[in-house]
Amino acid sequence: MYSSLPKARILKQSGTSVLILSLFLAIVVLAGKPILAAVPDDFNVRSFGALGDGKTDDTAAFQKALDAAGEAGGGVVYAPRGNYFFASHLNIPKAVTLAGIWQSVPAHNGIRNPGLPKPTDDGTTFLVTEGAGKEDSPPFITLNTNSTLKGVVLYYPEQNVDDIPKPYPWAIAMRGKNPAVLAVEMLNPYNGIDASRNERHLIRDVHGQPIRRGILVDHIYDIGRIENVHFNPWWSMKPKLFQWQMENGEAFIFGKSDWQYVYNTFCFGYKVGYKFIRSRSGQCNGNFLGIGADDCHTALVVEHCAPYGLLITNGEFVSFHGPDPTMIEIEKTNTGSIRFVNCAFWGPCNQIAKIAGTGTVGFSDCTFVQWGGKDRSRPAIQAKSGTVLIRGCEFRQDRPHILLQKDVSRAIIAENIFTGSERIINKSEGNVKMGLNVSD
Repeated sequence: MYSSLPKARILKQSGTSVLILSLFLAIVVLAGKPILAAVPDDFNVRSFGALGDGKTDDTAAFQKALDAAGEAGGGVVYAPRGNYFFASHLNIPKAVTLAGIWQSVPAHNGIRNPGLPKPTDDGTTFLVTEGAGKEDSPPFITLNTNSTLKGVVLYYPEQNVDDIPKPYPWAIAMRGKNPAVLAVEMLNPYNGIDASRNERHLIRDVHGQPIRRGILVDHIYDIGRIENVHFNPWWSMKPKLFQWQMENGEAFIFGKSDWQYVYNTFCFGYKVGYKFIRSRSGQCNGNFLGIGADDCHTALVVEHCAPYGLLITNGEFVSFHGPDPTMIEIEKTNTGSIRFVNCAFWGPCNQIAKIAGTGTVGFSDCTFVQWGGKDRSRPAIQAKSGTVLIRGCEFRQDRPHILLQKDVSRAIIAENIFTGSERIINKSEGNVKMGLNVSD
């Protein structure tokens, strides 16, 4: 019937017919099926009854919002600016993020008031009260698979700035797969983050002053990541509390972890800065880059590490207080391998390193400053046993440099620079090689 029409007109009419037919078919299909309502993926705690007035218990309102997000298949539960009081604890379901206003971790140093401090008025602050005196109580926040805590401040208002601290359970527990803590200020928890029994945890941009324990890593069989975590005494340096922290606090504790990655971390004012232990699950191996510990009785302690090794690069360690200020202590229980590369050690300590055990400890391209104790007679590195590698390091004082005791099985001391004369005491009955060292 189109034979007498121009070709262009035929094509135009055909295209119009196809468009009309397509629209008709779409209407028919939609008429036979219900149109799905949009599922929300963001939830505001205020809509669930949270007040944020610093007095009313907001636990139930928060949990309702979190559960609603979980039932929706995931989403973001948003807590706008306010002081949210909690008499109990929270569970963040799978694929849910609990978020405050902060996109980068804030700073609230110099708090003086024992009540609600003024610095908490500018953001999203959680006032935590449950579990005083009971370390084994449920953690305040539990993260699960793919859940996240982000952009909030955790504050314990009943903790006294100048007294022996009250024990509390963990502020945050990370469980499941891929839990994350991002841009969170842990202002003054007794115990900070329990990052155990999970896979591929991510802890990034976390600051504050955990008093007893900062982060515990254990029972990790897939790579965990800790980045830009800084623990400073911003909340309190009052004598009684801070002295207790210096005598009891442990900033970073590592049990079983396969290939833990730690980058740009720092702690100040603890008994131990970094501690490596053997748990029921095993020991740690991993890559530690740009880590620091300042004014800790012992900056880094290795009780145990995995045979695959601890790789510690670009570290900075300072110790000058305590009964025996020491930068590095490798205990007699260790059988693994530890390497310190391009690290700096300073502060008027008694010694840089005390080495025991049957493992291997190496220092390469490191700088050593200010050791010897009050009488300046202690060697910088004191090896009691095991295998020792000291290569390409700089000893910047004219004091005893290295002591190898009789149970040192093997040692290489080479290509180092010594201030003053070379002062190496070799009592080893093992195989020791020394050479190419340079002294004044």
